[in-house]
Amino acid sequence: MGLKFRLTLMNFLQFFIWGSWLITIGGYWFQNKGWSGTEFGAIFSTMGIASLFMPALAGVIADRWINAEKLLGAFHLMGAICLFLVPQMTTPTEMFTLMLVNMMFYMPTISLSITVSYSAMKKANMDVVKEYPPIRVFGTIGFIVAMWTVSLLRIETTAIQFYVASIASVVLGFYAFTLPKCDVNKSVEKKTLVESLGLKAFTLFKDSKMAMFFIFSMLLGAALQLTNAYGDTFLHDFAKVPAYKDLVAIKYPAIIMSISQMSETLFILTIPFFLRRFGIKKVMLFSMIAWVLRFGLFGLGNPAGGLWMIILSCIIYGMAFDFFNISGSLYVETQTDSRIRASAQGVFMMMTNGFGAILGSWTSGLLIDHFFKAENGDFQWPGIWFTFAAYSLVVAILFAIFFKHKHDPNKLQNINH
Repeated sequence: MGLKFRLTLMNFLQFFIWGSWLITIGGYWFQNKGWSGTEFGAIFSTMGIASLFMPALAGVIADRWINAEKLLGAFHLMGAICLFLVPQMTTPTEMFTLMLVNMMFYMPTISLSITVSYSAMKKANMDVVKEYPPIRVFGTIGFIVAMWTVSLLRIETTAIQFYVASIASVVLGFYAFTLPKCDVNKSVEKKTLVESLGLKAFTLFKDSKMAMFFIFSMLLGAALQLTNAYGDTFLHDFAKVPAYKDLVAIKYPAIIMSISQMSETLFILTIPFFLRRFGIKKVMLFSMIAWVLRFGLFGLGNPAGGLWMIILSCIIYGMAFDFFNISGSLYVETQTDSRIRASAQGVFMMMTNGFGAILGSWTSGLLIDHFFKAENGDFQWPGIWFTFAAYSLVVAILFAIFFKHKHDPNKLQNINH
């Protein structure tokens, strides 16, 4: 089994697990349980809370003590247990507690899987910028396959989706132990306390440019969670309108939403070109503008005559997500010492899926409950999406003004050396 195939399978399973429930948990929550938006925001913020410390901590452990592939496998096995227990939860508090534990195991695996890929590819003298995106694209395909599986089985609003995710997590947990070994840095020369604890990656904040990059990663990370949290529920809610309830988009909303991930598979492949041609600042600006369009089109669309707007929004999502998430991880790779590779990726994950997710999840839940709910409890979706679009536009303008970066194509060309 070749290296590319092994890493491809790892990425497929990594995101199949997440795709089995991330987009459809809103349907399970609102259509099945009927719990509040604020409580749902708290549930969705568990990935943010976990990302505040777990990816960075896991990166430190992988850099200093335990091989990244072994840590990846152990975390997935523990996550499988949590996912299996989710259907047993009967209150928002119980659900919050268990999902927090689950996210403490899952969130670090995203950056760990990146570390495993980069490490193995560099040992094989592969060009990471050129050859990683086609491998990573199968993670998105795994996410799509999971969404289609859940939707076609008509389990979008049922607890069965969590059993599907649990089984996939067990498979990846054991498979991870067979992946190429990642080196740990056990050198015993005299070091400072920060270096001894493996926390050197946090010194990246001393660099004003990196600090600014991480701050905007947090602000953009807030936008990232919004459509994950509310997109599926947005389409489910149209079933309350007689004229829409029998449309395909309402019967299989996860399939419509999966167009977003299909778009990802195409935009991932364009990243090497865009990064080398335009540089990280312009690529991330493209992402931010795409978020404005993503939310704005959702605010204007509907499952009938406005379905094209929803579909176009899903296509644009590919640029919005990839040009931020994948390009961001490659940028961190080019700017950091290989000895703190895992730790640096953990810090990036902490800012985006940690502080960013908490900012997006908690704030959106409160805003929706207080300003965008009708007296009968229905969501006022146009106002919700236009508010999100306005937020993304403000972030884009501030980023264009304050993030200073001179593009150097040679750094990307030499990333594998």
